[in-house]
Formats: sequence, structure tokens, C-alpha cells
Amino acid sequence: MSKPSKVRLRLQPMGAEFEVARGAALQDILFAHGVEFPCGGRARCKGCRVRVIEGDLPLSPEQEKLLSPEDCAAGWRLACCGRAEGNLTLELAQWEAKVLADDRAFAFVPRDGLGIAVDLGTTTLAAQLLDLSTANVLAVRTGLNPQARYGADIMSRVSHAMADQGQARLERLIREEIGKLARDLLRSAKADPSAVREMTIVGNTVMHHLFCGVSIEPLSHYPFEAADDGLKVFSAAELGWEMPNARVRFLPCFGSFVGSDILAGVLATPLHDSVELMALVDLGTNGEMVVGTRDRMLCASTAAGPAFEGARISQGMRAATGAISAVAVKEGRLECHVIGDGKPRGLCGSGLVDAVAGALEIGKILPSGRLADGAMEMPLRAPVRLTQGDIRELQLAKGAIAAGLRILLQQWGAQPGDLTALHLSGAFGNYINRASARRIGLISSPREVVHPAGNTALLGAKKALFLAEDEDGAYRELRKKVRHIGLSEDPNFQEIYVEEMSFPS
Repeated sequence: MSKPSKVRLRLQPMGAEFEVARGAALQDILFAHGVEFPCGGRARCKGCRVRVIEGDLPLSPEQEKLLSPEDCAAGWRLACCGRAEGNLTLELAQWEAKVLADDRAFAFVPRDGLGIAVDLGTTTLAAQLLDLSTANVLAVRTGLNPQARYGADIMSRVSHAMADQGQARLERLIREEIGKLARDLLRSAKADPSAVREMTIVGNTVMHHLFCGVSIEPLSHYPFEAADDGLKVFSAAELGWEMPNARVRFLPCFGSFVGSDILAGVLATPLHDSVELMALVDLGTNGEMVVGTRDRMLCASTAAGPAFEGARISQGMRAATGAISAVAVKEGRLECHVIGDGKPRGLCGSGLVDAVAGALEIGKILPSGRLADGAMEMPLRAPVRLTQGDIRELQLAKGAIAAGLRILLQQWGAQPGDLTALHLSGAFGNYINRASARRIGLISSPREVVHPAGNTALLGAKKALFLAEDEDGAYRELRKKVRHIGLSEDPNFQEIYVEEMSFPS
């Protein structure tokens, strides 16, 4: 029987999945998705490394010369030497998790030894090794969450966990991967594993359960309430990690789908100390937000989708060479900035927001989100274009975030103008043009109160290393001040969501 003429290719961590002709050169395919080939694809460097997660890519003599035996055994290959002869899932080494160093000074009480802070995301992992006597960062490592092969989004992950032995499998994968990140950090800093005293891990509620061994079943159905989302403490030995003196703490969550990454974000911002009304918004696939003061806080989560990250966009890509990352209106036209100043190859999240904001300004897009004159696409800078479907994806994402924040403010009895600060966390929140965000209706607060906050989850996890002796007392007091709001339970949510999908006139 003849083989099918097409094979499926999946790229991680971006989640792109598509069919290509059997035997197609990976160099041609991956170049269109933002992968660069520094030596022109002549197998003279290692710049186009990919790791085979599923499928097979044979090793060639050229690859064996450049890659170490350890890399080869771990599945690393050079894309320029490979062809898609069968279905493949590949991790792109060039894809860099947007992890900001967050080397801002913060108050701390010095401790002996070393500490490790980990931001456990649904897709990516970020970890830093700190000297606890100075709070200096000694090493940084990022990686992919290996659970992603069983589902890119939260609910797919939950579904897999509910299958036979699924949760045990996901738990084993993530514990092994974080253990490996810790070893890499120590090796990079030439540090003694016995010097590690503390590790703090933060993540959303599903990640908390899948690491800590808490049953995921209650999160699989209404009312989606966590079985046990409190502080969890382990010894490194329990987890199979060779750090004999280390204690590992997974920080507690705020509510069903608002995790300890948001608790860490509150610790990283002035919100928990403020007498004035502030907000923290994580602009990710699972948009999470907190509104409040040091005395009382409301939190919620909403499914924003991946448009802010360039996913599900027809020519979406990461912020790499060839990406349109910014768009401005000049003399009634849209002027695009391309990373690297070369020929554009796609559109990243910040470019998407700018393009829609600019097109609204010059009348190319209507407040309903429809392209003017009944067009189905709008050229930006050849060959990149903005389609009607792209605009709809952005409307869904920004509508979810704006509706969630609006409901939290209503529950508080406040208006957007009452916020003295709105902190946007995560990589996208750090790079978005605030004027464009206001123009599309993503945020309504005055521009001067909106602040990019960086990777607040990781910064908060670092701060928590110095609260170690307090056990969970500080977190218990903080959690008492927080009330989780289920947006879907608000009778006005659907109406507000539909309203917020439209663009301001």
C-alpha cells in the first residue's frame, strides 16, 4: 500500500500544526515559521536545532560532527539536514521563552545558601538560581513544559489527566523536567547542589495539581473548584532530585483557575501594600486578573485564547527576524516596522494589535470588526496581510480580557478611571503599545496609569524564597483578603463580553 502524499508537522511551543508534502525539506517549511538558518542551511552551525518529540529524523554524518552525543541521544537534530518523511512533532530551539530577568532590587532578609525560583507555565518553564545572601541571580534557564504533548491548553491537559494513569504520567513528566532544569542551573553556575536550601514553584491551578499530586477531577466539571489548592511542601529527595538540603514549596493558589503565579504577581507589584485601587492583568491564553487594595482583592480568569502570542493568526509568528512587530499611521497609511529591517514574513502579537488600531484610525476596519468595503483581507507589507479571521481572533481575546476586568470593577463598585495603576504582566504585556491597547478597547484606563510589569510570576517566586521561614502564614493572610469571582456565573457576562468584542468608535 502506498504511503500518503501528506504528513502532519507540529511545532512546539507555538502549537502550530499543519500538513506538508511528504519528503519536503524542513528548511523551506520552518523558514516560513520564523526559524532562522544562520549559515544558510549548509550544516556549519547549530543555529537551526530542533528536538524530535514525536516521529523520526535520521542523523546524518554532518549532524554527528556538530552535535554532541548527549544532544543526539536527547533527540536534537539540525533542521537544515532534515526532510518530513513522516508525522513529526518538533521543539524549536530558536524559540526563546520571553523571560525577563527582573533584576530589580527588592527588600529581603539575607539567608545562607542558594535558592531556585520556578515559573511553571502551561507551555513554558522559567527558572533562576539565586544567592540567598545577596538576592543576585547566578543562572537562568528556560524550557518547554513536556506535558504539552498531551494538550496545548488547560482543559486538554485536564482531559488527559482524567484518562487511565494520565495524571500520574503528567506528574512524572513535569517533576523530571524541573529536576533537570535545577541540575542545569547548578551546572551552569558551577554550584554545589548541597548548597540549595529552598525552591519555590508557582503556576496556575492545573499546574499546581499536576505537580503536587492533587486530584484534577474537581477541575474537570462544574463548578470547577480545586480539591486542595493550598501550599504544598516537599523535600527534594521525595521528588527524586539530588539536592540533599533543599525544601521545595509550590505556592498556594487564589481560586479555581487563578493560580499561585498570580499570587506571586501580587507579591511582585505594589498591589498588596496599596491603599489605593490597583489591578494586575496577565495577558495570556488564560487571562487572569486581580483588582483591589491591601485590604481586599477580587480575582478572576477568562479564556482569552492565544492571539496575543501570534497563534491562530493566518501569518502569525513569534517576535523574530521578519516579524512585523509595530505598525504606525503615517499620512493616512499604515507603516510597518519589521524586526531585522528585512523582508516581512509574518505578524507577531504586538504588530497585530498595532495593525488593527491603525486600521481603525484610518477607517479600514469598522467598529464591528468588519473590514471596510466588504474586503476579506487587508495588505500590510507584502507578502503579509491581515485577514478578517485574524481580526476576529483578536476581538475574542481582547473582549474576554476587557469583559473580565469590567466585571471585577463593577463588583468592586469602581470605574476604569478609578484605578491608580494597571500592571500588565507577561512578555506580551511588557511590549504592547499602550495607545494601541486603548484604541482597540483592550484597556480603558488612562494611558498614564498602565505599566508593563514584566514576568511578575518569576519575580514573585524569587521574593517568596525569602519568606521561607514563615511557612504559609503570610500566604494564608493574603488569601483571606482575596475573593474569586466566577465570571460565567455573572448574569451579565455574556452581554458584556459581546459588547467588549466591538472596537471603540
